[in-house]
Amino acid sequence: MAGWALCMTLVLAALAGAAAETRYEKFLRQHVDSPRTPTLAAHRYCETMLARRQVTGPGRPCKPSNTFVHAPAAELVAACSQAPDPQTGFQSTPRALSLTMCRLRGGDTRPPCAYRARQAQQHVRVACRDGLPVHLAGTYTAPCVPES
Repeated sequence: MAGWALCMTLVLAALAGAAAETRYEKFLRQHVDSPRTPTLAAHRYCETMLARRQVTGPGRPCKPSNTFVHAPAAELVAACSQAPDPQTGFQSTPRALSLTMCRLRGGDTRPPCAYRARQAQQHVRVACRDGLPVHLAGTYTAPCVPES
């Protein structure tokens, strides 16, 4: 009987591992919303999306900030083919992308979570693994380069 229980435990553990989310899948869930999901109340976008994507929720602290990219995942994958920044090692999207930046309002990190949303067009910095983005390291506005 103990052998059967051990066998079932191993099978269940294997199934749980097979269903586990990869780092790239987690990145997509937490950061890519393309096209942008329409919400009934625009000011509730962050709360709605963070809860829907299971970034925040019961038993989890509020995430201080999160950025959603409103561009196809392929645009972020393309960043992984760019040369990494020599100082940070992160790679950047070749062009500015449409973003919604969510910042926690107040200092309390316990739900219910309230966020401020800000729309922007910026480049996205990512950390890549095996040619896929796995971490959104930040965003930036490219400096204006005067024409010659």
